[in-house]
Amino acid sequence: MKQIKPVLLILSLVIAVSFLVPTLLVLPFSSEKVSGKLDEKLQKPKTTEPAIEVAVYRTKTKEIEKPDLEDYVVGVVASEMPATFQKEALKAQALTARTFIVKQLMYGGNSSLPKGAMVEDTTNFQVYQNMDELKKEWKDKYNQNIKKIRDAVEATAGQILTYNGSPITASFFSTSNGYTENSEDYWDQPVPYLKSVKSPWDISSPKFNFKEEIPVSEFENKLGVQLPNTGNVGTITSRTHGNRVRTVKIGGKQFTGREIREKLNLRSADFSWVRQGDQIIVTTKGYGHGIGMSQYGANEMAKKGKSYKDIVKYYYQGVQITNTDQFLNKATAKK
Repeated sequence: MKQIKPVLLILSLVIAVSFLVPTLLVLPFSSEKVSGKLDEKLQKPKTTEPAIEVAVYRTKTKEIEKPDLEDYVVGVVASEMPATFQKEALKAQALTARTFIVKQLMYGGNSSLPKGAMVEDTTNFQVYQNMDELKKEWKDKYNQNIKKIRDAVEATAGQILTYNGSPITASFFSTSNGYTENSEDYWDQPVPYLKSVKSPWDISSPKFNFKEEIPVSEFENKLGVQLPNTGNVGTITSRTHGNRVRTVKIGGKQFTGREIREKLNLRSADFSWVRQGDQIIVTTKGYGHGIGMSQYGANEMAKKGKSYKDIVKYYYQGVQITNTDQFLNKATAKK
């Protein structure tokens, strides 16, 4: 029994040391502050999906330009709305521009355009200028203006306007006469979200009132009428809900307010006139067709603290702001 004791003693020491060593190894670090840690940065797999491009027919150069979608929106906002406007108004304009082009991408191009083009760069679709053209237009204000517009576009990235799950016809115009117009009073087709609303802010627009002179001979020629010598130059027989001229009789013929506006190239269908000798003095109120969002109204709303969401939901009744992904997926699937 006595011979076994040294063996037990050695065995006990080995077991004690085996517990003690890990503790000794940890102790030198336990009193120090942690100065770093193992980081983990996983690389995202590279996508092979190409950027969505917009094929724009440039009416001056007769060429097709293909900016990516967001650059196209920047070029439209920069061309359609003054860069001096409030940021929230520019955001609202960005939503209308993106909604328009996403709808075009979904439902196809226009047969009147050259092959391969989705839109052109005029008011027939949306006015578009590229960065080189904007540099020439803005000169030393380019950097300031383009940053402001890019910020507005980026703030609304991935957003469009929908009604019942579909992109809307996001029509807009410069200045109202105090009201927007019901779509059916201009297009003969009711659209539930394009209803007349008050837009009292437009009175501050420099385009709210306008006077011009049209020679009587030109007036008669463009309308195909003969004015009587009595001085009578027609009678307005009805007005729209938006207080624009619906119908007017001139020289025994009846016209719609839209016809008069287009034939005489007037700023608005809210017009009146008087004859002074060989001239017709025409006064118009507002600028544009009056359907959808008033740009100057949007700017004044923004000045009063309204957000871009407030603005678009006021001018487009009952719409939702929706993510573009599902619609762009459908558009790219068609290619």
